[in-house]
Amino acid sequence: MDIDTLPTEHSPSPSPASGGARMPFRLFALKHGDTFLVADAFGDVIGDGDGLFRQDTRVLSRYRLALDGKPPSLLSAAVSQDNVFFTSHSTNRPLPPLGGQSTPEGVIHIERTRFLWEDRLYEYVRLVNYGDQDALMPLTLSFAADFHDMFEVRGSKRQAHGELLPPEVDADTARLIYRGLDGKLRSTALTFSPAPRRLTAERADFLIPLGRKSGTEIYVEIGASRDGEPSRPRFRAAAARARYSMRARRRRGARLRSSGRLFSEWMDKSRADLALLTTELPTGPYPYAGIPWFSTPFGRDAIVTSLQILWLEPSLARGVLSFLAENQARETSRFRSSAPGKIMHETRKGEMTALRELPFGQYYGGVDTTPLFVMLAGAYAERTADLDFVDRLWPALEAAMAWIEEESAGNPDGFLSYANTDGSGLSNQGWKDSSDSVFHADGRFAEPPISLVEVQGYVFAAMRAMAELATRRGDGAAGACWRRRAERLRAAVEQRYWIERIGFYALALDGDGRPCEVRSSNPGHLLFTGLPSPERAAAVARHLLSANFDSGWGVRTLAVGEARFNPMSYHNGSVWPHDTALCAAGLGRYGMRQGAVRLMTELFEAAAQFGMRMPELYCGFQRVAGEPPVAYPVACLPQAWAAGAVFMALQACLGLRIDGWRGEIHVERPRLPPGLDRLSVHGVPLGSERVDLSFQRVGERVVAFPIGGGDTAARIFTRV
Repeated sequence: MDIDTLPTEHSPSPSPASGGARMPFRLFALKHGDTFLVADAFGDVIGDGDGLFRQDTRVLSRYRLALDGKPPSLLSAAVSQDNVFFTSHSTNRPLPPLGGQSTPEGVIHIERTRFLWEDRLYEYVRLVNYGDQDALMPLTLSFAADFHDMFEVRGSKRQAHGELLPPEVDADTARLIYRGLDGKLRSTALTFSPAPRRLTAERADFLIPLGRKSGTEIYVEIGASRDGEPSRPRFRAAAARARYSMRARRRRGARLRSSGRLFSEWMDKSRADLALLTTELPTGPYPYAGIPWFSTPFGRDAIVTSLQILWLEPSLARGVLSFLAENQARETSRFRSSAPGKIMHETRKGEMTALRELPFGQYYGGVDTTPLFVMLAGAYAERTADLDFVDRLWPALEAAMAWIEEESAGNPDGFLSYANTDGSGLSNQGWKDSSDSVFHADGRFAEPPISLVEVQGYVFAAMRAMAELATRRGDGAAGACWRRRAERLRAAVEQRYWIERIGFYALALDGDGRPCEVRSSNPGHLLFTGLPSPERAAAVARHLLSANFDSGWGVRTLAVGEARFNPMSYHNGSVWPHDTALCAAGLGRYGMRQGAVRLMTELFEAAAQFGMRMPELYCGFQRVAGEPPVAYPVACLPQAWAAGAVFMALQACLGLRIDGWRGEIHVERPRLPPGLDRLSVHGVPLGSERVDLSFQRVGERVVAFPIGGGDTAARIFTRV
């Protein structure tokens, strides 16, 4: 994870040129529940954008290890394949004599291993002397907690802060305490075993004797309070629980195996990242958006992530739908951009949102989240045939559609639009929510209310979902009504957004109904919804696969040559893996399998350059032989919908669709990425059964067949 600078606004458009770097050392993330840690390769926290965060508050802003006042020399660092443990290896620099001979460089091995479990950081520091003489090691762990709100860490300025209370220090524990302006006490307790030689509110000093070829360990626990004495048994017991919990999350849904070692590694790492980011809420599993900036429930991100992995793991969609329905808006608030029926964009638990310094405590300023919610409900029902759950969800679906209809009534064409009326939230409210992302061909920003093209596609898909669900629930008249509305919307979009001059859809319509004649990746999402005619879908595909869009590492968010194109921007020329995957899924929906394979291959080759872990985004520079993709320095890593991109793109390549109502799996003209000869999918949930499938390259074709045969074979329909 390479994070060199910090975002300066709530939403995105952080600048990669605004701060200092800690290169070449990477940052590494751990997470459990509402607690996450970002530290460098040494295992140190230096208080730039890193730290230990609990419920949107940085509860540890400095945590550094030094030998005789100097950092050790780094050997290596890594997070385990299952994302549970972080381990750093380093060695000593030359140490001056302490009552004896000096210790030469490179004879003391320092290993730091840590994990998070139930809001607590567990760590051991192991030191081994490989030298031929005894050594006396002066080791210091320095620490601090600034208790900054996440938005302050990201650059927001505050007029006033709460109070740092006097620290509490005894023989083995230092407790740092903060009383916020919201009246809430927040604390961090660091407990050491063995007890340090000297412990203050800022540092723990050890003087460690190390005999020749011998070692010792220091155990540290960091939580809101002291919870017993750290020890090897406590560390191992908590580690076993953390690993078991992660294993259970990774085992949900179907399992994928391929003949390509690196491709399998990418899939495994992506599943591990999704498991890391998924938090068990009372409503079910919910994927938090990304670390560090968005480790919290987001509506849009979670819905897209659920759609990406729905064919493999429908339980995630059920958890997301349950949470969003429970938190659906029931009142109107300009400050929070809420209105009855609207689906949440974001929720936060920090001090600044509790004090209403910012509206993001429970914020509804996303125009697309509500239709996406209904769209996901329809996709989940088709995938699972879980009509009982749909019945429980139905009031929330009706309320969501009522908000969409009421909001669209003021638009002459019936389009869903947005306008930030009070300036307290996001100025742009689609997925490209940075302030400079919606503009006309000459670069002028679009005046609100703004109607984004892909949002109309989401509404179209939501209407079609309501039509199907109403019919399934026995209300055929309502179903027919929703179908007619969807077709009217389709016709209006085709008439108003299509720009014949460029053979492409406009990015948006502004408040005066003028099209933003800008070539963006947004129409790729429109293909995903199935709204365009086949002819126009083919034209969109030609653009998306052209050199102006296709960087060689994926689809750019904006085509080369557009007024605000910048390959280093957040939304105006960068590459987002989830965006590329949605474009691939759109191509796949229209049967353009080779285009989907091409984009899938580019994502895989980018993943290989990023250590098989896809970042939130990367720069949109054209691919050059021998050079890796250019990283975006403040990208979240891991990011849920970046991790899920492989599964959506893979489904598009395989041409796979699951009809839960009939209990059937349909595979149409499957393809595999180049170099991949076999792919197996084990344990696909299909009603009360589990189905195993295999895809194999035979000459120029790819054939699909069930593993095991029997009754399962009669429920799998393939067309080569």
